[in-house]
Amino acid sequence: MPVQLLNRVFIHMLPRPPCGRPALIIPVRFLGISPRQVLSDANFHSVSFSDIEHPRVLITGGLGQLGVGLAKLLRKRFGKGNVILSDIKKPPDHVFHSGPFVYSDILDYKNLREIVVNNRITWLFHYSALLSAVGETNVPLARAVNITGLHNVLDIAAEHSLQLFVPSTIGAFGPSSPRNPTPDLCIQRPRTIYGVSKVHAELMGEYYHYRYGLDFRCLRYPGIISADSQPGGGTTDYAVQIFHDAIKNGKFQCNLKPDTRLPMMYIDDCLRATLEIMEASADSLSMRTYNINAMSFTPEELAQEVVKHVPELQVTYNVDPVRQAIADSWPMNFDDSNARKDWGWKHDYDLPELVTTMFNFHASESRVAHAS
Repeated sequence: MPVQLLNRVFIHMLPRPPCGRPALIIPVRFLGISPRQVLSDANFHSVSFSDIEHPRVLITGGLGQLGVGLAKLLRKRFGKGNVILSDIKKPPDHVFHSGPFVYSDILDYKNLREIVVNNRITWLFHYSALLSAVGETNVPLARAVNITGLHNVLDIAAEHSLQLFVPSTIGAFGPSSPRNPTPDLCIQRPRTIYGVSKVHAELMGEYYHYRYGLDFRCLRYPGIISADSQPGGGTTDYAVQIFHDAIKNGKFQCNLKPDTRLPMMYIDDCLRATLEIMEASADSLSMRTYNINAMSFTPEELAQEVVKHVPELQVTYNVDPVRQAIADSWPMNFDDSNARKDWGWKHDYDLPELVTTMFNFHASESRVAHAS
């Protein structure tokens, strides 16, 4: 049967999505037909990994805390030209010249679809989102970006047989969840729009996997600490800010209580885990969303470790009630035993290694700045 006729038959067989767009085109391989039995046309194009050397990658929200680092890791593994960063902001010169970059607004379905089709994308990492504290200041925008944008990505990923990664967060849990430790499967009743949107993403991704065969993969990140990015409005960003302030003026004012315990991870572990879950065999995955963890500490414990490197550091506390309420509803520690069992997750950085790495990075940056 010609592929055009196959597509028309499949479209009429499927329910229309609630967003009102045309029904999803499900690749014939999901229906038990070999892709080699049909020809590609403008509306149907499925690329299997047996036909290409490396995945073709698109990263949305690529100028945030994680996107640039992820692009660097993936380009090293798959080649510079195979990884496209995208965002709605103008990239810094060093990012623009480091590899392919395109403008992409995830609320513009047509634009996003064109990027996927024109660049033959096979892997999509969806990082576009408003974080916890920022989202609470603009709930309508957070709802649009975090939920409507997700719907666009899910539909396009299913239509074009993409392998889709969407990060989740400790914020997907709430005060009624077990906090120490928090397992993969438990009650989730978050009280922020960010957390609600991430629970929605987890469930929608799992639904699309079982309903349409979408290869959806998700990790619940703890607080992520990186040396080469500025804090971006997250509740755990104090753990990044302390290093900037310690080096800049030897004074740090924390907006959480000193005994607020939260799970944390150095960015290199986070990015490696993201690549590992995408490369894991589908047969090894017992679930679509996993907790991952590395360490768990309080602001006071972090400060004590930082003082070993900056003895003159002065730490004060000026608690932000909004951020504190968010932190108090989040896990104190993650149970990531399923990730470690299913696909071999193992972290490299504990608190002392984290702090030493952060200071070594800033010291090298300072030497480069002085040399130039």
